[in-house]
Amino acid sequence: MNKLVKKACLLGALLSVFGTAYAADSAEALAQKSGCLMCHGINAAILGPAYKDIAQKYKDDKTAEARLVEKVKVGGSGVWGKMPMPANSPKVKDEDIKTIVKWILTRSY
Repeated sequence: MNKLVKKACLLGALLSVFGTAYAADSAEALAQKSGCLMCHGINAAILGPAYKDIAQKYKDDKTAEARLVEKVKVGGSGVWGKMPMPANSPKVKDEDIKTIVKWILTRSY
């Protein structure tokens, strides 16, 4: 019985790792499909800041996710330079914006 419990725990851990990797791949694909990666690189700035820089800037900010979701929806300017970020709503669904922002803030760079 003990071996069965260990195998079940191992299987659960493996599924969790693969599930997390799949979610990250899905969020990156969503960012690509939504046009985000035309202006933002994952590791390098393009027109807007790199996702790794955004994650670093907001890493200790508990309100960052909600504020960034809103900024992606309505647009903004002045935080990363003079280039404004256009509004992405209604072009990108709210739940997709939330998925992308959460992915940016929680991925390992």
